[in-house]
Amino acid sequence: MSKIKELTWEHHQNAERQAFAKLLMSGKISEDLYATYLWNQHKKYDILEAMMAAHGLFGEIGANISRKMLMEADIAELWKHKVSPPVVPSTLAYIDHMREIMGDRDSIIAHVYVFFLGDMSGGQMIKKKIPGEGRMYDFDGDVTQLKDTIRNMTTDDMADEARWVFASATKLFEELTELDFERYMESANTVSE
Repeated sequence: MSKIKELTWEHHQNAERQAFAKLLMSGKISEDLYATYLWNQHKKYDILEAMMAAHGLFGEIGANISRKMLMEADIAELWKHKVSPPVVPSTLAYIDHMREIMGDRDSIIAHVYVFFLGDMSGGQMIKKKIPGEGRMYDFDGDVTQLKDTIRNMTTDDMADEARWVFASATKLFEELTELDFERYMESANTVSE
């Protein structure tokens, strides 16, 4: 059995210590900021899920665990502006990284491990604190079995890539904490007029 959880624990903990992660759990995050977080996550899941499909991972997992459409519904519920939320640099860096590893099935599994197990675990607590329905945290089927299936797909050799994913999540949290959202909206509304 893989020790990937132990091998990535420090990076996982670092992501959870970020101010934005604490805001997610506080019950005080605004609809706009949460929708901005979802928008950035959606960009990541879009490319990740395309690569999962290309590598046959949905079939191997044995369930449709896709989050992309659920995120779209959550964003539509919360985002009331004419301009799209901002995409932060770490999201663009994530997309570039995914293009570099697209043929590496094991690396894709490391991303599946970090993202989907996070949604099935901590995401269940986040769902109770965020605005809106939180559809992206709803899973069909036996979540314990889904987690075990994904864990059983991992190997210790995937730890470096999983650590990279946690570091990317940490960077996203930092960028969202630093985001001058009012200034972004002011500038976006000026451009669209």
